[in-house]
Amino acid sequence: MRALMVERYGSEADVRVREAPAPQVSADDVLVRIHAAGVNPLDTKIRDGEFKLILPYKVPFILGNDLAGEVVEVGAAVTRFAVGDEVYARPDKDRIGTFAEFIAVHQDDLAPKPAALTMEEAACLPLVALTAWQALVERAHVQPGQKVLIHAGSGGLGTVAIQLAKHLGAHVATTAGTANVDLVKGLGADVVVDYKKQDFATVLHDYDVVVDSLGGETLAKSLRVLKRGGTVVSVAGPPDAAFARELGANPLLRLVMAALSFRTRRRARRLGVTYSFLFMKASGRQLRELTALVDAGAIRPVVDRVFPFDEAREALEYVEKGRAKAGKVVVTMT
Repeated sequence: MRALMVERYGSEADVRVREAPAPQVSADDVLVRIHAAGVNPLDTKIRDGEFKLILPYKVPFILGNDLAGEVVEVGAAVTRFAVGDEVYARPDKDRIGTFAEFIAVHQDDLAPKPAALTMEEAACLPLVALTAWQALVERAHVQPGQKVLIHAGSGGLGTVAIQLAKHLGAHVATTAGTANVDLVKGLGADVVVDYKKQDFATVLHDYDVVVDSLGGETLAKSLRVLKRGGTVVSVAGPPDAAFARELGANPLLRLVMAALSFRTRRRARRLGVTYSFLFMKASGRQLRELTALVDAGAIRPVVDRVFPFDEAREALEYVEKGRAKAGKVVVTMT
């Protein structure tokens, strides 16, 4: 099969389309013919080796973390899916590889594709929708009436997180550029801070939850807009000891991660708030919940641009250089 392979870490020139062996299908696996794959900043970070410490993929490996496609084979123990089913998934972190013609996915990580969506639209959702769910529902336990700030509201994660937070009954603020103010309002944002004109930290106060996808100074300021007892969930900040435990890291790596996040956690404690690092997990169960929300009209994907598979490297560059105007970039395999 054709696949986009990382042949050496750290250089865009070492990512290329080539022939790869067909996936092996175990008893609990579902073989999916991929129709479309979402492109995420995570893909470029994995390509460049930024996560080698916690995700030590052995080169060469196939890149890609989102898929939508059709079931073509099921393992002997598979009970939830049949040949011909339309599905979507974020494969487990140890089994990535969606920039390819086929992938074998554990049935627990797979879900039926939302009926109303095209393959390209569905491929936008798994990674960012699961991230939004795990941040807002699992970590922050958002309740009706709470105030939630979603950073980068026009991005892949932001567009879904705004809609999910509104569905949960929250009062939602977001940050966005001037060109995307109307877009994020249309997704449900109650307050939009145009970051080109205002500093969110000077206009937002007493928030219960912040979802941070930017890190750095944005994360530091986010701690200050929370009320006491509030929580910032970050996918871009420094990993913490809780994540190291969840990962099953060795004692040395746990110490390293605790040290990386020490200043942020200390600053949070002094302000009476909580810092939590999130590296999302694959979950077919949660995706099924999200499928129901999509089919009910509570969440819709935002597609920025679709690239053909032969231009997958260009799609990665497009995402890496921040050219996407709003929503997700997709590679179509067919």
